[in-house]
Amino acid sequence: MNYFEFYAIPVAFLLDESDLKQKYYELSRSYHPDFHTLATATEQEAVLEKSTLNNQAFKTLASFDSRLKYILDLFGKLKTEGENKVPQDFLMEMMDINESVMELEMEPSRERRDHLRNQIKEMEDQALAAISTMLRAEISQLADDDWKVITDYYLKSRYLRRLSDNIEKMLD
Repeated sequence: MNYFEFYAIPVAFLLDESDLKQKYYELSRSYHPDFHTLATATEQEAVLEKSTLNNQAFKTLASFDSRLKYILDLFGKLKTEGENKVPQDFLMEMMDINESVMELEMEPSRERRDHLRNQIKEMEDQALAAISTMLRAEISQLADDDWKVITDYYLKSRYLRRLSDNIEKMLD
């Protein structure tokens, strides 16, 4: 059973987060171990497993990034770690940014860091805007090309996030 089935909600990139939270709380109460202290050991174990599943499902689905990865995995769109390739044109685009990061390492500057941070944020925003229509579509309506674009977005966003995290650490 996947996390969407567990919550009885359709598979979607964009969710009603208040609905998700409500389902999580309902199941948290249903599967809370304290309410099953008189149950058999087998029943208690089953409830504990459901409680754990509820926590994992909520943690995954509550965050857009982890939900995106989960859906891509669910539909077999991601290869194993290390086999996924960021698009070549994106890597070429990143050469200038990486050069600026190296300059920042050599000569730390808050202004340069802030400029890089803004550049990366702008790239993230543009990439997300480019797939926003696809994210609102029903999963069953996505063509192979759409899945490719969404997967590329995911890989680019991970790359940009790592880069951004590294920049943040430089002047802290």
